[in-house]
Amino acid sequence: MQLTACEQAQQDEYWLKQALLVARHAQARGEVPVGAILVKHNKRIAQSGNSSIQRHDPTAHAEIVVLREAAKLLKNYRLIDTTLYVTLEPCMMCAGALLHARIKRLVFGAYDRRTGVAGGCFDWLMDERQLHKIDVTGGVLQEQCAALLQAFFKAKR
Repeated sequence: MQLTACEQAQQDEYWLKQALLVARHAQARGEVPVGAILVKHNKRIAQSGNSSIQRHDPTAHAEIVVLREAAKLLKNYRLIDTTLYVTLEPCMMCAGALLHARIKRLVFGAYDRRTGVAGGCFDWLMDERQLHKIDVTGGVLQEQCAALLQAFFKAKR
């Protein structure tokens, strides 16, 4: 069933709000507050916050952890017809993983002007040379997502 633009926007906001809750849990564990949720047919498949500190793993960004969990659950590394909701625009590492996983859509909150590859810093994810195309929607609940990160880093300084 195809959603109207209004219905899709409402669904995107719902899942981004859920990802914000996941990000707050990551923050409570001392992690950078980024949350990600992978959804298929409007059902949650996997969710995670950043966990690089807890796992002693520089690759344990929220997006990567979610992709790993979903691939195990679905017994397939190709995550066809899924949407990833994440509170911060993905970095190059995460975007590469999203392309390899063949997700259908990416919806993110805050743009990352330093390392974002979906329009914040540069547009690598949407580059026409990519073999797989991901439908990208950025800036959903941007103010809320950015405020959480800004408050976290302000407290660190």
